[in-house]
Amino acid sequence: MANRPTIREVVAVAEFRALWIAHAQSRLGDQLARVAIAVLVFDRTESALLTAVTYALSFLPPLVSAPLLTGLADRFPRRTVMVVTELGRAALTAAMAIPGLPIVAVVLLLVAVVSLQPLYSAARNALLPDVLEGDRYVVGVGLASATDSVVQVLGFAAGGVLVSLTGSHLALGINAATFVVSATLVRTGVRHRDASAATRRSVGRSVSAGVRLIWSDHRLRSLLSLLYLYGFYLAPEGLAAPYAAQAGAGDAAVGLLMAADPVGAMIGSVLLSRWLPVRWRSRSMGPLAVASAVPLAMSALYPSVPGAVVLWVLVGVLSSYTMLVHATFVRLVPDDRRGQVIGLASAGLQAAQGLGVAAAGVLAEVTTAATSVGLMGAAGGLLAVLAGRSWIRAERPARAAGTDRSRSTHS
Repeated sequence: MANRPTIREVVAVAEFRALWIAHAQSRLGDQLARVAIAVLVFDRTESALLTAVTYALSFLPPLVSAPLLTGLADRFPRRTVMVVTELGRAALTAAMAIPGLPIVAVVLLLVAVVSLQPLYSAARNALLPDVLEGDRYVVGVGLASATDSVVQVLGFAAGGVLVSLTGSHLALGINAATFVVSATLVRTGVRHRDASAATRRSVGRSVSAGVRLIWSDHRLRSLLSLLYLYGFYLAPEGLAAPYAAQAGAGDAAVGLLMAADPVGAMIGSVLLSRWLPVRWRSRSMGPLAVASAVPLAMSALYPSVPGAVVLWVLVGVLSSYTMLVHATFVRLVPDDRRGQVIGLASAGLQAAQGLGVAAAGVLAEVTTAATSVGLMGAAGGLLAVLAGRSWIRAERPARAAGTDRSRSTHS
């Protein structure tokens, strides 16, 4: 049996290394910018509501832009799409860094920047299977996911310090510079690949074709149902502050609680991509989805910050199954449809996350933060049982066909 690829072997692939570094440093800049914008808006308006709404706008625009724009990642060379998108985001973010810019202009520029993000992600995710072959792809996705988690924690921490010392404008300027660095790394480190002529269709036809492809494939539908369960498991992130207050802890505990899931996700991504046997990956996604609900339910029984941190780290480890779901989903989509289909899937995930946090907030209003977290975990666990069974039924014919081919090969 061939040895499974190591992280060192994956990083040794020059094209992946360029994509990995470009994405990591750009994501770090994004986290700096999120802190900077929140502080900038609050300082100017002294309104918690406007600050929260502005922060939400750093997540919501892809619900609209992802289905409309991501088909471009199939119609044009993906390297070109990534470079142009990054340069566009650099220009828009640099404009946001101009001192004295009206808040309305800052918000509009923010919406434009965030709206372009799904196009970059769709092109990058569609390109990765061409850069990393075989099991290297899963290891690469795991490494990228773990890096995202590390960057998220470091970015928020560094952003708070940087903005407190220098103000918001420098952080926004740094974010603009990271987009330029990303474009440069992709342009110089990734090989040009032509787009398929067969994919040059209108936006409407591209979106409808992507929807039909997902709807007609039981495997793709089942994978998305497993992926969207993450909306339930994200509840702690939206309720960290009220949960800490219920547990009798101060504001410092909020940061610990919010960091718990990313830390767990970092650990889980490495464990699942590097140490989980290949033959178990497909079969483990459903059980891991169900298991992710258990720590959430447990954290509702006796609210305490230390206990919740441990349990929510475990949630992050277990819910890293979404990385396996993503890798499997991308591999099942034909190359000439990947950009559009990934964009549609990403829009659905954004909606699931937003609705999950909103539902948790509503439950917390009528019960308590801890009870809400527990109920979200319980509901997610029940739906995970159904989603896991659906995936098993959808995958069984493909697995049986693979077994039959193996037997005929050895006969």
